[in-house]
Amino acid sequence: MASTKPKKKNPRLASGRKRARQDVKLNAANTSLRSKYRTAVKNVEKAVAAGDKTKAAEAFAKAQSVVDIVSDKGIFHKNKAARDKSRLAAKVKALALAA
Repeated sequence: MASTKPKKKNPRLASGRKRARQDVKLNAANTSLRSKYRTAVKNVEKAVAAGDKTKAAEAFAKAQSVVDIVSDKGIFHKNKAARDKSRLAAKVKALALAA
């Protein structure tokens, strides 16, 4: 059964209409960055699962950059970004120590 969301009304005020237009662009930008973030984290976890140290280290370096960008833009809280980077670093380090 398909969910039927109530239709959003168009705002009457010009400022409200402008805000609605801006929200569409912001939503698209935030969605894109969130996707980029998830992909970067997934790439590190895949490399760790495969046991590839060099690939994991490279992916982690890229992921750190992406995580920082996303937290600077306010998509995720800075503490979440720090926590995720810490957990990824621990996985990469454990992989390096295991071999």
